[in-house]
Amino acid sequence: VTMSKPLSDYDKRKQISVRGLAGVDNVSDLKTNFNRHLHFTLVKDRNVATKRDYYFALAHTVRDHLVGRWIRTQQHYYEKDPKRVYYLSLEFYMGRALQNTMVNLALENACDEAAYQLGLDMEDLEDMEEDAGLGNGGLGRLAACFLDSMASLGLAAYGYGIRYEFGIFNQKIVSGWQVEEADDWLRYGNPWEKARPEYMRPVHFYGRTEHHPDGVKWVDTQVVLALPYDTPVPGYRNNVVNTMRLWSAKAPCEFNLKDFNVGGYIQAVLDRNLAENISRVLYPNDNFFEGKELRLKQEYFVVAATLQDIIRRFKVSKFGSREVVRTDFTCLPKKVAIQLNDTHPALAIPELIRVLVDEEKLPWENAWDVTVKTCAYTNHTVLPEALERWPIDLFQTLLPRHLEIIYEINQRHLERVASLYPGDMERLQRMSLIEEGGMKRVNMAHLCIVGSHAVNGVAQIHSDILKATVFKDFYEMDPHKFQNKTNGITPRRWLVMCNPGLAEVIAERIGEDFIRDLSQLRKLHSFVDDDAFIRDVAKVKQENKLKFATHLEEQYKVKINPNSIFDIQVKRIHEYKRQLLNCLHIITYYNRIKKDPNKQWTPRTVMIGGKAAPGYHTAKMIIRLVTAIGEVVNNDPVVGDRLKVIFLENYRVTLAEKAIPAADLSEQISTAGTEASGTGNMKFMLNGALTIGTMDGANVEMAEEAGEENLFIFGMRVEDVEALDKKGYNASEYYNRIPELKLAVDQIAAGFFSTKQPDLFKGIVDMLMHHDRFKVFADYEDYMKCQEKVSALYKKPREWTKKVILNIAGSGKFSSDRTISQYAREIWGVEPSLEKIAAPDDLK
Repeated sequence: VTMSKPLSDYDKRKQISVRGLAGVDNVSDLKTNFNRHLHFTLVKDRNVATKRDYYFALAHTVRDHLVGRWIRTQQHYYEKDPKRVYYLSLEFYMGRALQNTMVNLALENACDEAAYQLGLDMEDLEDMEEDAGLGNGGLGRLAACFLDSMASLGLAAYGYGIRYEFGIFNQKIVSGWQVEEADDWLRYGNPWEKARPEYMRPVHFYGRTEHHPDGVKWVDTQVVLALPYDTPVPGYRNNVVNTMRLWSAKAPCEFNLKDFNVGGYIQAVLDRNLAENISRVLYPNDNFFEGKELRLKQEYFVVAATLQDIIRRFKVSKFGSREVVRTDFTCLPKKVAIQLNDTHPALAIPELIRVLVDEEKLPWENAWDVTVKTCAYTNHTVLPEALERWPIDLFQTLLPRHLEIIYEINQRHLERVASLYPGDMERLQRMSLIEEGGMKRVNMAHLCIVGSHAVNGVAQIHSDILKATVFKDFYEMDPHKFQNKTNGITPRRWLVMCNPGLAEVIAERIGEDFIRDLSQLRKLHSFVDDDAFIRDVAKVKQENKLKFATHLEEQYKVKINPNSIFDIQVKRIHEYKRQLLNCLHIITYYNRIKKDPNKQWTPRTVMIGGKAAPGYHTAKMIIRLVTAIGEVVNNDPVVGDRLKVIFLENYRVTLAEKAIPAADLSEQISTAGTEASGTGNMKFMLNGALTIGTMDGANVEMAEEAGEENLFIFGMRVEDVEALDKKGYNASEYYNRIPELKLAVDQIAAGFFSTKQPDLFKGIVDMLMHHDRFKVFADYEDYMKCQEKVSALYKKPREWTKKVILNIAGSGKFSSDRTISQYAREIWGVEPSLEKIAAPDDLK
C-alpha cells in the first residue's frame, strides 16, 4: 500500500462539503458564462487577457447568479410591504466580495472546478480583488457583519452610507515608520456595484431660514446631488439578496454658472470638484472626533439623501409604481426603523423633523412622536475624545434650519427635565443638548438619546458603564430606553470562508446547521475528550499556521518557527488598546532569554498589526517602537528562533482573514472599562485561539460562555481602575518596585532599541511615567505572570487543544445572527426568519 500524498490546496478545497456541490451542469454553465463575459464584457480573448481580466470575468459570472435573486427579493418586499430596517453608518468595512458571494450562494466548489478546467487558479484570481475598505475598524466591520446577518435572517434591511472614492489609507512601513498612501480602490472599476442615476437626490447646504405664517422655508441654499450606487448583500443560502446603497456626491449641471460668473466658465466647471469632494475620502480616525466642516457635510449628506429615499419608499408600496399611496406619516414607525451607528448619522433626527414639519406640514408634536418611535441609537465608545461635539457657529453656517430645530428640541427637553427635577440647575446644564463654555457646541450623543426610543451599548459591561456614568442622568429620567446588544460577527466570513478546514472538522461532528445557528457549537462539548477530534482541531491549526508562515516569509524575509506560539495583537493602534503593554512583555521575555539562554524557553512569534490615524503622533511612535524591537530581537543570534517580532503591515479585512485562523494566542489587553466590546476577540475565539485579556468589553461574556478558567484573564477590573483613579495612579511606584519593568523602560529610554537616535522614544517613556491615562504599568506584573501560564500550557498540546475546543464550543453567542435577532425583536419590532424564499430559475 502506498502512502497517499498530501492534498494540494485545490484538492483540499474540492473535498470540502460546506463549499457546495460541483454539479456537471453547473460547472459547464459557469465556464460558458465566464467565456461570454471575457468576450462581451471585457472584450478580450485568451491570448491577451490578464489575470485581472480573468478576475473580472469570474466576478461578473458570479454576480449574474445574484441578479435574479436580487430583483426577486426587492419585488417580494414591495408585495409583502414589511417593516423596513435602515442601518445608517458612515462606515461599511466590507473587504472582498467574490468568495463571500460564492459561499453564500453555495457556488464555491463549482467555481473552483470551472476555474480548474479553464486552467486558472482560484486563489490567484481572488487575490486580484481590492478590499472595499470603507471603514476604520470595529464600527465599520460591525456594519458589514450586520448586513450579512440581516440578509441571512430575511429582514427587509438596507445599509446606507457614503461611496468614498478613497477608503482607509494603505499602510506602508518605510524604515520602521508608518507611511500612508491613498487607497484608490475604484481604479479598475467595481464589478459589484450598480449606479442608479434615476434615484439621484438633491442635498442642500448653507443658505438661511425664512419664517412665514404657513411655516419655515430654508432658502438660498447650495445644492449637491447624491448619486446612489447599489451593492448586493446575499443572505446565506436563503435566496435573499438585500441592498447596500452608498451615495456619491455630484455637482449639478448649473453649478456655479448662474451666479455672477461673467466669462468664468472654465473656473466654474473646475470648481465642481468642491461639491464632489464630499464623497472623496474616509476620515481615518478611530475613536477620535475631528470637528472638520467637510466631515459634518459628509454626515448631513448621507442622512439627507437617505431620508428622501426612505420617505419615497414609504409613500409608494406597489412594486414599480410611482404613484403616492401612503400619506399618513403617523404610521411611519410601523413601516420604518432607523438605526444610527454611533452619533455620526445623528442629523437624521433633526432632518426627519424638518421634512415632516416644513415639507409634510405635520404639527411638531406628531413629527416628534414619529421621529422618536422611528430612530434608535447605538453607542460605541465612552472615551471623551471620541464624542462628537460640533461648534454652533459651524452649524449656523452649514445647516441653519437644523440648528433651529435642535434649539426647539432642547427647549422642550429641558422643560421636561425641569418639571421632573425642579430647581436642579446643575442637572439642566449636564443634560442640555447645547454645551456652554468657551465655544458653544451641540452634544450629538445627547441629541441621539433624546431623539431615539432605544439606546444601546455593545457589550454588557459597556451598557452598564453608560447607565452608571456617561449617560447616568438620561438613564435616571428614561430607564426604559437603555438596552444592551452585545456585538457579534458573521460566521460565514469569519469561519466558513476564512477557515474552511475548521468548518469542515466541525461539520463532520455536528452537521452543517451551526453555520445558520451558531449556538449549536455547544454540541462540541461532547467531543472535548475525543482523541480524533482533538487531533483534527490541532492539525487544522497547524496547517493554517504553516500557510500563514509561508505568506509572512515571502513578505518579511524572516524565518518563522511554525512550532512557536503565534501570539497576535491586531487592531487599530491606540493608547487605550495598550500595544505598549505587549511591547513590555516582548522586551522582558527577550531579557529573560538573554539572561539564561540555555533554559527551555517556549518559542514565540509575536505579531502586532494595525493602522495609526495619520495625525495621532503617539500611535505612530508605538508602531516605530514595535519595528525597532523587531530589528533588535530578530537579529540576535543568542535568541535564534525562540522569539520573533513582526509588525503586520497594512492590517485590513483581507489580512485578518489570513492571520486569525493561524493564531494561537489572541491579545485583548485594553484597560478595563475602555474597549466598548471588541469583535476581533470573537473572531479569534471562533477560530481556535486562546485569549489573554482583561475583564473588558465582550471578553467578560466570552469568559462567561467558555468558563473563566479557559481564558487567560489578568489585570485590574473596572472597580480596581476606579479605585486607582481615586487614589491617584503613580507610575514610578511600579517602575521602582519591579526590576524587570524598570529594565525594560530604561532600555527604551536609553536607546537600546534605537542606537542611532538614542532619545527616539523618550516621548513614549515620558508619557508612560507621567501622564499615562491607561495605566500600563499597573497591569504589567499580572500580565507577565499570565503570559508565563500561557507558555507553560502550550508545552502540553493536548490540554491546550482541549481549552481551544471549549472556547469554540462557547463562541456561539457571538454570532451577529444572535445580535441582529435581538435588535429585530427588541428595538425594530420585526421577526427574523430562517425560511428560504423562492429561487429564480433565470440562469441557463
